[in-house]
Amino acid sequence: MKRVSRVGPHSHERRARADRRHRVWWSVCYGSFNPRRRTPPRRLDDSRFHSLDWHSPHLLAVAIGILLLSVMDAFLTLVLLQGGAAEVNPIMAVLIYRSVAMFAALKMGMTGAGVMLLVLLARYRFMRLLPVEWVLYGVLIAYATLISYEVWMLKGPVDLPIL
Repeated sequence: MKRVSRVGPHSHERRARADRRHRVWWSVCYGSFNPRRRTPPRRLDDSRFHSLDWHSPHLLAVAIGILLLSVMDAFLTLVLLQGGAAEVNPIMAVLIYRSVAMFAALKMGMTGAGVMLLVLLARYRFMRLLPVEWVLYGVLIAYATLISYEVWMLKGPVDLPIL
């Protein structure tokens, strides 16, 4: 009996092909336009964490808004410090007085990582009560409030009329 080798140009052996994991950028681009995981699995016992490829477009707007407000906060903080204000956050105070570049890099890095994590977990509930998506909205509102306060501080004290 003659043995036939399955390895060759007309082979149906799948292991002979190039490994798909080596084409990372192609996979990222292809997956960005052809997402497969848009909703969590139907069965809850599949796993506790359900990674999604596609998130709601409004989450992108919220994430970009948070990042832009974070940049604005860093800029306004530096302007206020030049005007004689003091940094209240003790961790950032140490960084800002040593190196402004390190302060800005750490602030943007921490904010970006936090926003990415919150977007990744947006369909979950925090402590089984509050949807994580609402936490993103809360962070956006908190940053908007902080920016409003910093702008108010830049205008200086307001003299109220005496009645």
